Amino acid sequence: MENQPTVLFLCTGNSARSQMAEGYLRHVAGKRFEVHSAGTAPKPVHPLAVQVMAEIGIDISAQQSKDFEPFLGKKNIQIAIFVCDKAQQNCPFIYPFAWKVYSWPFEDPAAPQANQEAALHKFRQVRDQIAAKIDEWLLERN
Repeated sequence: MENQPTVLFLCTGNSARSQMAEGYLRHVAGKRFEVHSAGTAPKPVHPLAVQVMAEIGIDISAQQSKDFEPFLGKKNIQIAIFVCDKAQQNCPFIYPFAWKVYSWPFEDPAAPQANQEAALHKFRQVRDQIAAKIDEWLLERN
């Protein structure tokens, strides 16, 4: 589809929140959007992000962390969605390049937790919050 709006999810590490959002939107919206994610300081995709997405039938294991800079000027980003406040503060110059900018800050599930069970719970919680927000946003667009 040539007229697909391009959506770019942005966070700091591009390891969890933006990766889960990218995978979820791609899964639920099909070919309605061209979906990407990137970070201001990319880190490898977090294994718990891959795990919790697989739990709901979405495979993000092949997704890679990317720096946001290659998207600027090379990709026509119609919709930029910041999923963390820190990325939004460090990347204000995305605004002139995106037609529509949203701020959906979610707690960082990759922040240190007391134990593996607590970390897994936090990833599931944030995954579900992201899914709910994207579902709500898609309903508003119809």
